[in-house]
Amino acid sequence: MPKIIDGTAVAADVLAKLKVVAQQLTGETGVVPGIAVVIVGQDPASQVYVASKGKKAKECGFHSTEHALPTHTTEEELVALVEELNADFGIHGVLVQLPLPDHIDSGRIIQTIAPEKDVDGFHFINVGKLGTGQLDTAFVPCTPAGSMILIERVHGRDLSGFNAVVVGRSNIVGKPIANLLLHANATVTIAHSHTKNLPELCRSADILVAAVGRPEMIKADWVKPGATVIDVGINRISGGSNGKARLVGDVAFEEAATKAGAITPVPGGVGPMTIALLMANTLTAASRAAGRAFALEACS
Repeated sequence: MPKIIDGTAVAADVLAKLKVVAQQLTGETGVVPGIAVVIVGQDPASQVYVASKGKKAKECGFHSTEHALPTHTTEEELVALVEELNADFGIHGVLVQLPLPDHIDSGRIIQTIAPEKDVDGFHFINVGKLGTGQLDTAFVPCTPAGSMILIERVHGRDLSGFNAVVVGRSNIVGKPIANLLLHANATVTIAHSHTKNLPELCRSADILVAAVGRPEMIKADWVKPGATVIDVGINRISGGSNGKARLVGDVAFEEAATKAGAITPVPGGVGPMTIALLMANTLTAASRAAGRAFALEACS
């Protein structure tokens, strides 16, 4: 039987430790970690994510603010708000919920966020630090960072001798997690839509990360016996109870679980870790602002 990697339980453990550190920071320095989340428009999924992030922040003892803007908000108005939050000493993390309306340049907005408050880890400065191995000062995107903690729970922090295959090359997940795996000494291959013999390549992986956005694409015969499978995908498909949509990952879980040594479910795997690592990045930002060092390893 494979080990089912319980992301919900690991995330709860991380959040409990973050809460203790946040209380210590506030008690010793008076600094309360603050996060501001900006949402533009009425996208239902985004509204759910934003509400969840605010709830977790308050549970950790953080100061949390939400800025809900109408769909017709102009790009200049959004830039002005981000710059205002950059200058707010009570806010240590600024998150602009994506996607943004089509008339707003998401890239410009992301690069307007101050790098030291970029808790999503999307600013070019943080991307560059991650790519060059400067993890002590970088903000790492939350989903890859959370995925790495789940991998560490199985294999430890040193992945020397492990072959890792990442299916997907997005700037949000694929490329960052490849860099994290490299930093942990794994031998890494990034696969994508133009990769030949993809099933064969996946079968070479001791650690297989699926982040391609295609429902249940990775089948059992793509998985090396005993491999660790991290499924980052979140896809809604028909066939749920009462005719409702159901959530599945990029891995055909039931069949892949017959081959894997350890595997994350969807939901309940990587998803909860994403929000936990957003809180960790916010605490890191607040600690730095207070002149304190905070190592995520203490909470992971």
